[in-house]
Amino acid sequence: MPKNPSVQIGPLRESELDEACRIVRLAFGTFLGIPDPLEFMGDRDFITPRWRARNTKVLAARESGKLIGLNVATRWGSFGFFGPLTVLPEYWNRGIAQQLLAATMKVFDRWGVRHTGLFTFAHSPKHVGLYQKFGYWPGHLTAIMKCTPASPSQKPAKGAKAPVLLSALTPSEREQAIAACARLANKVKRGLDLSGEIRSVMAQHIGEVIRVEGRQALDAFAICMNGAGSEGGKKTCYVKFGAATSGARFDRLLDAIDALALALGAELEAGVSTACADAFEFMRSRGYRLMTLGIAMQRPNKQGFNRPGAYVLGDWR
Repeated sequence: MPKNPSVQIGPLRESELDEACRIVRLAFGTFLGIPDPLEFMGDRDFITPRWRARNTKVLAARESGKLIGLNVATRWGSFGFFGPLTVLPEYWNRGIAQQLLAATMKVFDRWGVRHTGLFTFAHSPKHVGLYQKFGYWPGHLTAIMKCTPASPSQKPAKGAKAPVLLSALTPSEREQAIAACARLANKVKRGLDLSGEIRSVMAQHIGEVIRVEGRQALDAFAICMNGAGSEGGKKTCYVKFGAATSGARFDRLLDAIDALALALGAELEAGVSTACADAFEFMRSRGYRLMTLGIAMQRPNKQGFNRPGAYVLGDWR
């Protein structure tokens, strides 16, 4: 479909944040058939925190000055992903999403990321076909899972260090901790770096970062979002990303995430790729229940950090 000359693509303005959040709820709620589309995602906000982050770029589509769609590009070091990509329902099938995607690809090019991805609906050939036009290939499913947190059934191993919350550290200790998280992420996949995501969460006070320390190095960490104005909202402790260097350490990380959610009085939600089969089985064995499935699409079509043998949590919504 040719470019619509009446539609302009540019950065989302702060004054448009409320309308952008409304469009996201309306578009997804309408597509999913929710009786009141604006109730989609409850009090969770996937736009405002990302607009305020330094590792993201929020693009807006406007017609005659009216906001009609948007897309968010996020950078985690050498990896980038986009979404939510949304357009007002009355503007569907007019090529707006393609114009937003073309602009998003330029953002990725400027960032110089080596690998990019997205999360889309497993039941929508239309969405899959749209992203294939831009070189994305459908891969493994991503399971969005929920769990009611419980106290650990077993005592920590002798000599194991207690998990550490980033908020409990001094500024200098926090910088060292962020650097350690970057080193662990790089072990998972060369160039992967969640430092920008971590700094955004801590600066906005919209969550917490859990660190599971080993005897000589960091064993695991997780970025959890909760509270008003966050991606988790008040009722959910949403694990945006988590990684561990082994199965035993992943189990300890899940214990630490449980403890945080219990303290918050919140339900847990986390995504995991079915490519990370061992991590997926760990979660099932601990009472996580499957809520929905999406397809992870990647460009280029090659193995990333979601792969067999990797203990990684996350979804690219």
